[in-house]
Amino acid sequence: MKGLLKGVAAFSLMAALGASSAHAQNLMTIGVGGGITIPTGTTSDALKTGWNAEGVFQYKPATSPVGLQIDGMYQQLKANATGTAAGLDKEKIWSGTGNIVFWFPTSKETKIRPYVLGGGGVYNLKDVPTAAAVAAGATSASVTKFGINAGAGFDFDIQSNVAFFVEGRFHNVFISGGNAHFIPITAGFRFKA
Repeated sequence: MKGLLKGVAAFSLMAALGASSAHAQNLMTIGVGGGITIPTGTTSDALKTGWNAEGVFQYKPATSPVGLQIDGMYQQLKANATGTAAGLDKEKIWSGTGNIVFWFPTSKETKIRPYVLGGGGVYNLKDVPTAAAVAAGATSASVTKFGINAGAGFDFDIQSNVAFFVEGRFHNVFISGGNAHFIPITAGFRFKA
């Protein structure tokens, strides 16, 4: 965790220095997207594929292929037969993450821009019980924990100020008794700020 914080601090310093030398050419985008979320590992024992919605902010210094992405995501996964038998109806996941992004160098004429990203953040996972479980006295249970994520994506330039993106990331949330794992695959649009 200390290493991650030092890396973010070093990146922030480099971004600030880059901003002072080439502020007019820095690229900031805001975006929205949505898609599917696939539970993996032991998380898939009780949950099936669900959906997600995301809001995202990106900052890329003009003189560097490395930038920053901050995003908020909501995900909802219905319980499978095993989860329902245990009294679970669905899982709701709210998250906020900060990520370092590396854009692969491409020519200015290229419309497709691949990137990789990774970082950490805060995740809130809420178990919603079935109606039968609620009738038997069960209540929703919620936990907020730290997690990490890593993945890759592509930006497809549509116009000078609009891009379509597709992104997939593996998320690992550190929960006592077994971590939660899932892969959201998201598509959406970014707009230059």
